[in-house]
Amino acid sequence: MKTRLVKLIGSGALAIVAGALVAVGLIRVTAPPPPQLLRSVEVVDRNGFLLRPFSLPDGRWRLAAKPEQVDKRYLEMLVAYEDRRFRDHIGVDPLALFRATWQLVTNGEIVSGGSTLSMQVARLLAPRKNRTFAAKLAEIVHAMQLEARLSKQEILELYLTLAPFGGNLEGVRAASHAYFGKEPMRLTIGEAALLVALPQSPEVRRPDRAAGTAIRARNRVIDRMLAYGVITVAEANRAREEAVPRIRKELPQLAPHAAEAALAAFPKKQRHHLAIDATIQQRLEELVREKAPALGPRVSVAVLVADNETGEILARIGSVDFNDMERAGRIDMTRGVRSPGSALKPFIYGLAFEDGVAHPETLIEDRPTRFGAWRPENFDLTFQGTVTLRRALQLSLNVPAVALLESVSPQRLFARLETSGAQLQLPQGEIPGLAIGLGGLGLRLEDLTTLYTALARGGEAFPLVHRLDVSNENHRRARLLDPVAAWYVGNVLIGAPPPENAIFGKIAFKTGTSYGYRDAWAIGFDGKRTIAVWVGRPDGQPVPGMIGRAIAAPILFDAFARAVPKIEPLRAAPNGAMIATTARLPLPLRRFMPLGETRNTASAEQPLKIIFPLNGAQLALERSSPAEAPQPIAIKTNGGNGPYRFLVDGLPIGEADFRSAAFWQPAGPGFVRLTVIDASGTTDSVVVRLQQ
Repeated sequence: MKTRLVKLIGSGALAIVAGALVAVGLIRVTAPPPPQLLRSVEVVDRNGFLLRPFSLPDGRWRLAAKPEQVDKRYLEMLVAYEDRRFRDHIGVDPLALFRATWQLVTNGEIVSGGSTLSMQVARLLAPRKNRTFAAKLAEIVHAMQLEARLSKQEILELYLTLAPFGGNLEGVRAASHAYFGKEPMRLTIGEAALLVALPQSPEVRRPDRAAGTAIRARNRVIDRMLAYGVITVAEANRAREEAVPRIRKELPQLAPHAAEAALAAFPKKQRHHLAIDATIQQRLEELVREKAPALGPRVSVAVLVADNETGEILARIGSVDFNDMERAGRIDMTRGVRSPGSALKPFIYGLAFEDGVAHPETLIEDRPTRFGAWRPENFDLTFQGTVTLRRALQLSLNVPAVALLESVSPQRLFARLETSGAQLQLPQGEIPGLAIGLGGLGLRLEDLTTLYTALARGGEAFPLVHRLDVSNENHRRARLLDPVAAWYVGNVLIGAPPPENAIFGKIAFKTGTSYGYRDAWAIGFDGKRTIAVWVGRPDGQPVPGMIGRAIAAPILFDAFARAVPKIEPLRAAPNGAMIATTARLPLPLRRFMPLGETRNTASAEQPLKIIFPLNGAQLALERSSPAEAPQPIAIKTNGGNGPYRFLVDGLPIGEADFRSAAFWQPAGPGFVRLTVIDASGTTDSVVVRLQQ
């Protein structure tokens, strides 16, 4: 009888075990696909540093967290405190459940929970309404299904992302930023213990509302870690002495305009990887906030920092403070269209250098001059007389700039800048005229940065790079200036007088002030980076005293001091650059002759003049067939002393002894400058437009 009873009991036990195994197998086989979790969108810098997260639609912060992004000691303490056999069980720990049940029976209350980390994740994914046996059983089944579909690391990642930490904080990264102001990669023992303790009762233990309760909960974790041998006595003592945070910090808000733009461009992307360097961004945001009080009410500041070689935007400050309503902080003034004042003058000089009609040491007249009905004046209402082009650009003199622009053609300058990537805007119905050289058009700080980075890299222009997670291989490249002309301009600008107490001869820079004191600009570059600064009111109202040299230039030099660890020298002079004094220049380059004037000599019966094509003419390109090159075009002259040399955009096309005509093969449509030089150095030039 006894033997039969034992057999029955054994058979029953085997049946129970077999049934349990079948049930477990069915649970795991029928497990649904892994959950698709909604996480906060993140915008990160070039090194993966969090610039700005965006909350979920319901206001919760839920930052994705992988185990490798979290302090190893925290993970060790978490597993030891919550689920010591986490690596071994299949979602449920029978020993822990038995212990919890026994403690409930013997003590009459819950002493410890039997939930594994997998069961907690299951509960976080599908919160239970009531603490019933059926709800607990469903939680166990869900946990086993998670174990069937996910690895232990993936389950741990879900916990690190979903665990509640009080208020609208979910996940260890959001909690670490809110309570400690940092990523959880490196935590003290006390910080790690607090983060282990909080999810047990996140609202009751919030340190910003119940510091005493939080300390007691943290210390219980420390005591258990000491008992388990996870930490030493010395570590435990130091951890207990740590203060807990009494206030909750704001989550990172760096580069808010760049973050908003990234989200708007790719609204479905979960993670946006920008080219910004968080360290430079933070330093310059602090700089503009420091400068703002002295600028006056409603005045804002925008700054861009770009790498010269790659065009990558390393910092983008669109306003003094994103949340400053008085200064219209939500408006991104790196993309506001404003008048550049004199900031485009270097490119006028660059075209003149490129055409071969001027050199930095060429003399030019700064005297009262009329250009049609317009008589430009300098900012200080004085004139310097005869100066070199170097000095004229460094002092930002207006008459020399307009004279050069008349020579190189406003339309050609406009077309060259547009081709190089700048988005230029003219008043409705206007065409490019001489006024564009002094700010008579609109552009953005971003456009100026594009142009000046091209200047810094030797004249090659391509679009700025804002993101590192989008291919930039197809970005169009264009030639803003030839390398020699670009080097000449940089060599001139590095000698511009800097603001008071600023370094001299290290940064090539130019300032600009728009009409009516509405915009102050300063743009500079060294051998590695370009920094552009705009100061003004976003609503376009004038601000007395808003002068580029006085207001924007000091911010520019302070920005270099904070953002650039070492000023890098500019590029070396390229092949073809001519370094000479005025007296040693070739005769045609010693003094600039405005368009229409010639160097007359006594031996010439008539002054040298290009009689075809006429200045400003529009010529149609003729082709025998669409696939063939355009037909040659004749350049005809009269007067002067032969032999003659003919140039197109500063490049010679050949000599003809005592002949006053030449034929030239055009490359295609566009503006070109044609120049003739006779034996005595007399020159004449015209600018024409070639059309298909």
